[in-house]
Amino acid sequence: MRALLDGDFGQPRMLRFLVVLTIASACGLQSWMILFNNFAVEVAGLNGQQVGVIGSVREIPGLLALLVVYMLLVVREHRLAALSVLIVGVGSILTGFLPSYSGLILSTLVISFGFHYYETTNQSLTLQYFDPAHAPLVFGRLKSLTSAVNIVVGALVFGLGFVLDYKAIFALIGLLVLGLGIWGLLQDPASDQVVPQHRHMVLRRRYALFYFLTCMAGARRQIFIAFSVFLLVKEFHCSVTQVAGLFVVNNLINYFVSPLIGRAIVRFGERKVLSLEYASLIGVFLGYAWSRSLPLVMGLYVLDHIFFNFAIAIRTYFQKVADPRDIAPSMAVAFTINHLAAVVMPVVGGALWMVDYRIPFVVGALMSGVSLVAVQWIRLPEPAEHAAIS
Repeated sequence: MRALLDGDFGQPRMLRFLVVLTIASACGLQSWMILFNNFAVEVAGLNGQQVGVIGSVREIPGLLALLVVYMLLVVREHRLAALSVLIVGVGSILTGFLPSYSGLILSTLVISFGFHYYETTNQSLTLQYFDPAHAPLVFGRLKSLTSAVNIVVGALVFGLGFVLDYKAIFALIGLLVLGLGIWGLLQDPASDQVVPQHRHMVLRRRYALFYFLTCMAGARRQIFIAFSVFLLVKEFHCSVTQVAGLFVVNNLINYFVSPLIGRAIVRFGERKVLSLEYASLIGVFLGYAWSRSLPLVMGLYVLDHIFFNFAIAIRTYFQKVADPRDIAPSMAVAFTINHLAAVVMPVVGGALWMVDYRIPFVVGALMSGVSLVAVQWIRLPEPAEHAAIS
């Protein structure tokens, strides 16, 4: 964390604010993800269908992210970010006290609203407060920080599992996140030098490529989330320890790689970085579909996760072509567009899986190919045309 804060990115108060809240949000979400399935089965007694419904419910707040635009009419954006993290903490605490189907639907909605609204405001504030030369670096460092938090939280939950029950672990971590959210509410990292944001929904034809790439990224992400680990378990019979080990290795690698992605965007530009992502993902998805080697598929999983972080370039591309006043409302709209696929792709992909498990991955390869073609239309203004915000 010190290396991130010591970086010469400008806006040190906002950077410190985002670092602390990112740690809090990642801590709350990662602990919930680690504990949820075991808690749902062992304590709440849920069946597979009920867990699936909760998975769909979890994506509803992402679809409703555009409501952030209207919330900014009554609350400043950095306070909404802190309030969202506070809600993540409340959701974690509620989970342990509501061990039932309806209770878990409620607590899942709470924690998901907090997480999705923090991610929306986090992305928006980063693009507003850091110029195009520094925003990719900040995004990359924050991604790296999230990976580090995921590893620490995994170890913490593992250790606490020997001495505390589920309710106590959820409450302990929830109180930590809640405390950091309260800290955020007491901060004022805002700067008068930042361009004021529109307080209404913004949809512009000239942002069509950004909307399209965002939607396609969401669709591919859902194929990854819904079917990559399921493939490892279903077709390669991976054990829980193997999957857990893969998660640790994945986070370790991403801790070191994520900052390099930010530097690559600054050095080579969005079009080249995104072209590399989409061309590589074609091979990754086809590898999922046709490889019968467990080590290779595990390697593809790690590569898939790395390439997903290249999506930072979609946001920094938007920063360079957008009216600075459109950033906050556009990030809210983009989050909703991204999550349209979260509702559709798991259901459609599941049906296709029943025909042949390879089909969802072939679809992912086709979408990557379409995105590779689309990204060639990226046209960026000369640096002088977009003044840096400092």
